Amino acid sequence: MSARKPFLLRIDPELWADLEAWAQDELRSVNGQIEYLLKQAVMKRKGGQKEARAGEKGEGKGTENIEH
Repeated sequence: MSARKPFLLRIDPELWADLEAWAQDELRSVNGQIEYLLKQAVMKRKGGQKEARAGEKGEGKGTENIEH
């Protein structure tokens, strides 16, 4: 496994409590839960950018040969 970068995070106590409960439900540490959520958000963002770029490149394509 790759090395992890230590990072200090200041967080609202209520949000911490919610994350702690959520992490317990999923059998993770709070740190593991935060890392999981951040990875999911990054993957979603990257995926959304790829779809948007594909849509821009593909505008108008596939409609030229459609018979009416």
